[in-house]
Amino acid sequence: MEITAQLVKELRERSGAGMMECKKALTQNGGDIDVAIEWLRKQGLAKADKKASRVAAEGRIVLAGPETSGNGGKAALVEINSETDFVAKDESFVAFANEIAKIALASGSADVESLKSAKMPNGSTVEEARQTLIAKIGENIQVRRMVRVDSSNNVGAYVHGGRIGVLVEVKGGSAELARGIAMHVAAMNPPYISAQHVPADFIAKEKEIELAKMSDKEKAKPAEILEKIIGGKVNKIINENTLTGQPYVLDTNESVGNVLKKEGAEVLAMHRLAVGEGIDKPVGEDFATEVMKQAGLA
Repeated sequence: MEITAQLVKELRERSGAGMMECKKALTQNGGDIDVAIEWLRKQGLAKADKKASRVAAEGRIVLAGPETSGNGGKAALVEINSETDFVAKDESFVAFANEIAKIALASGSADVESLKSAKMPNGSTVEEARQTLIAKIGENIQVRRMVRVDSSNNVGAYVHGGRIGVLVEVKGGSAELARGIAMHVAAMNPPYISAQHVPADFIAKEKEIELAKMSDKEKAKPAEILEKIIGGKVNKIINENTLTGQPYVLDTNESVGNVLKKEGAEVLAMHRLAVGEGIDKPVGEDFATEVMKQAGLA
């Protein structure tokens, strides 16, 4: 069967693969588009396996939730990784990432593994779509992490520049407050919600450090005074490391705790994802290297 330009165009539109790959797929499979699509998917699996060991520490944090879908107390954040920032801005990658966020919310997926099995609008699974995108773009792409909140309380959601995403569940208050708290968490990254969430070993370690920093003269003070001095220093550290103890980024004259108290609100949960955190990224990779990698020359 003759492989016409129209046939190649049709396969390209349906599969999203490159022109040369589409022509090869049709040639290998007698011009049958459906068989060619299956062949491309299988090729994608092979390419995905080859690229799986390459570090993917760039990418996007994508959101589906109160501000994107009108789902009230339902929201999902997903981290989709690529090897380079170029691909993280690619239209196909961005469209894929946004679609995955919607599926994470609509499917009720509780974790990444169940999300990978969820269905895309075209009938393929998320995992199959990921492998197809790898074949098209030529980089390792990973659906790495997701968090989901499904609550009757206010859910605040905020994504900053596609690099940092936050979900907070707030009992009481307003949707506006919940979003403000999410913005604060994005900016300040507090490890704990409040003092009661701070582990005892963290406090014990800080007390030990503060005691070691004191002079012999200060250590010679009566035990109750010494305890009071160390307690004050540790309380300051606790405030610096807790959401409720930090100055509120939208009104630095108030602590987050005071803002919540005034509105009769309480933060029940907070989730923060930042692109690539925890991934060992190769150092010394410059702009030229990224260009070569994107061009398939590195």
